[in-house]
Amino acid sequence: MKTIFFTGGGSGGHVVPALTLINKLKHNNDTKIFYIGSYSGIERKLVGKINIEYKAILTGKLRRYLSFKNIVDIFKVLLATLQVMVYLIKKKNKNTLLFSTGGFVSVPPVIAASILRIPVYVHEQTSRIGLANMIASKFATKVFISFEETKRFLPPAKTIFSGYPVRDECYLENIIIDEIKGIKLKEVKKPILFVTGGGNGSDLVNRLLEKNLNILKQKFFIIHQAGIDHLAKYQKYEDSDYIAVDFVENIIDIFKLSRVVISRSGAGTVAEMIALGKPSIFIPLKIAQKNEQYHNAMAAQKILGSIVIEEDQLNNIDLLSEIDKIYKITSKKIMSNAPKATDYIIEQLLQ
Repeated sequence: MKTIFFTGGGSGGHVVPALTLINKLKHNNDTKIFYIGSYSGIERKLVGKINIEYKAILTGKLRRYLSFKNIVDIFKVLLATLQVMVYLIKKKNKNTLLFSTGGFVSVPPVIAASILRIPVYVHEQTSRIGLANMIASKFATKVFISFEETKRFLPPAKTIFSGYPVRDECYLENIIIDEIKGIKLKEVKKPILFVTGGGNGSDLVNRLLEKNLNILKQKFFIIHQAGIDHLAKYQKYEDSDYIAVDFVENIIDIFKLSRVVISRSGAGTVAEMIALGKPSIFIPLKIAQKNEQYHNAMAAQKILGSIVIEEDQLNNIDLLSEIDKIYKITSKKIMSNAPKATDYIIEQLLQ
């Protein structure tokens, strides 16, 4: 019986790839799965939707600057490490490993597993490795990376280019959900433009769309993932050519149905676009750690020809002209032969 402890959190970007792996592993009757996360982070909410045991622990923030809070958080990390050690001792067997996807909460489990001589596997989602995973890599047996260029930041002997574990839907041509707000998307006559600033929305992306909305509606049917905090403002614009939603559950299907996608460039979104072979327009989040979203987007540009528009350039671009450029880029049919990171990583976990 294989026992796998997953850990990672603080943002959906750390949790979603873990859940993708867990949902496939759950079909393996010879595997026990547990999740270690924070008391109140997003990981607890997301993992709570699936039927696996969740262990909540203390978590402290890792800072690259001097702060009195660093001293307090060091004690939190030490206490959390003890929490995890006790938990692992109770649950582990001879065939156990810990898989970390990063975030502050993952550091104590990684340290605890290392002390107990439990193999540690790490997955880095972004092109620029985060501080938590940089620490975890020191204790790791294997480090899986989503982008080849990340290799230069890590020890070569333990680093494996696996890709990002995207959902299986990315490799299937069928579409499960094709209706939003009562509108059958396959029956829409205009090409679909999907605009999203991520699950929480982006004021910058929203305002860019608002500025260009009238001219874009002449050519497109627009689906706008505005974010829950911005939704009310944009619902007033709704008509036969534009709908605003707070959050899209079946976003892969919307990507497939859309002729053009404008989005931020988080690692998950970029990986999904690459898996789908769909060129798009990326607007990287400028304040992202180590400018990671820019580097993620540039990877998609290299592979697919996607367009990258930095925040500082937005006032000087003609959005419709940029969209027209996407029309000239042929979608690459790489769905059938793209490396399936999910299957590869699971093979490694079950060895």
